[in-house]
Amino acid sequence: MQTWITAALDYIPRWLEHQMRQSEQPGCAIAVAHRGKVVLERAFGHANLATGERLTPRHRFRVASHSKTFTATGILKLREADKLRLDDPVGRYVDGLHPAVAAATIGQLLSHSAGLIRDGLDAGQWQDRRPYLDEAELRAALAEAPVLPASTRFKYSNHGFGLLGLVIESVTGKPYRDWIRRTVVARAGLDETEPDMPLPEGAPMVSGHSGKLPLGRRVIVPGTNDTRALSSATGFVSTAGDLARFFASLDPAAKRSVLTPESRREMVRRQWSDAHSSLDRHYGLGLILGRVGDWEWFGHAGGFQSCISRTVVLPGRDLTVSVLTNAVDGYAHQWSDGIVHILRGFEKRGAPSARTRDWAGRWWSLWNVADLVPVRDHVALCAPGLFNPFLDAAEIAVTGPDEGTIRLAGGFANHGEGAKLIRDAAGTVAEVQLGGTRYLTEAALAAELVERYDG
Repeated sequence: MQTWITAALDYIPRWLEHQMRQSEQPGCAIAVAHRGKVVLERAFGHANLATGERLTPRHRFRVASHSKTFTATGILKLREADKLRLDDPVGRYVDGLHPAVAAATIGQLLSHSAGLIRDGLDAGQWQDRRPYLDEAELRAALAEAPVLPASTRFKYSNHGFGLLGLVIESVTGKPYRDWIRRTVVARAGLDETEPDMPLPEGAPMVSGHSGKLPLGRRVIVPGTNDTRALSSATGFVSTAGDLARFFASLDPAAKRSVLTPESRREMVRRQWSDAHSSLDRHYGLGLILGRVGDWEWFGHAGGFQSCISRTVVLPGRDLTVSVLTNAVDGYAHQWSDGIVHILRGFEKRGAPSARTRDWAGRWWSLWNVADLVPVRDHVALCAPGLFNPFLDAAEIAVTGPDEGTIRLAGGFANHGEGAKLIRDAAGTVAEVQLGGTRYLTEAALAAELVERYDG
């Protein structure tokens, strides 16, 4: 593993620890895989705010629409076995559909271009106001006309992936959950993943949480619903580690996978763009595709009424990032992007050298908090409060023992001024001076604030 990856893995948890404190999110679990092997796995915060239970990497989360990638993998597995084709009309496998729905192809369902309604005329299950649809209710909805003609545009549909679950049952003669668990989950070696609730006895499960508003406080949203006929769209329960391993195996370059490289290439091929979005996202077959800066990624996200989650694979770099949060306003998207930005920052700047290594740590002032992040030939002055801590980061050139020059900074900052490490009697760095401002440890600044302002 390259040294810059090791350096990034060291900084990621320190950045996320600050993000958790600043955002007051209940909990967050992360995993980073390199070449399919988990090399970082951490949990922050609580599994349940009401009981105070601490979150661990072994806690399961509702990962919602990550389920679609598992379902798409199952469909491609059946295609490899010559059990179906992507251009087959879905009515060949499932009866009772509206004629226009029956004419939609399996490939159109996988790419969300069949024109189907997103969640039905009563989407109360997504607000936790009603149970998820059973098979009879799903079939009744699919007997209605689609919203748009097929291949008109990208139009996300949970009903469409519910229909793909019925296709799997028709082709295999097995219940969706049993077949997908045996053929995809077990063969991928995922020990902490289930297609739906309930979990095996003793498996730890997070509790979900509402946002702080409108009550001014979070309440528990259990998130233990059986999603019934929509398991294939949103039922899955997993850990960040399992998701990182599984999604890494979908990289066309992965050495091990339940799918052939040809199938994986088909999954990650751009089928449709999300045209009415500023995020430059595309959809393949059961996978979302996008960019963070100049790095391309593929993966999926999930939103349950208790958890927000996201997993991204960085092809060509053998890296996968999974972030799971247990609140409806969780920052899984922002934090997974942030982790990618950190990885990009270290790839560009390199790992710390002997010259820069001592310039490290988190330093506080009345105005802000700054991270000194040593890299190969300079020290980056990062902002841990930002979703991209390397954004507009100033750079310090180390010019001598404990001395440096701010070689790059914004025009409103301290470009060209000095930087200094200030040590105590024991030789430990106790303060940092940047330009004319002294930055302290958190404890020292807290004491100063109490003495000066806290009466």
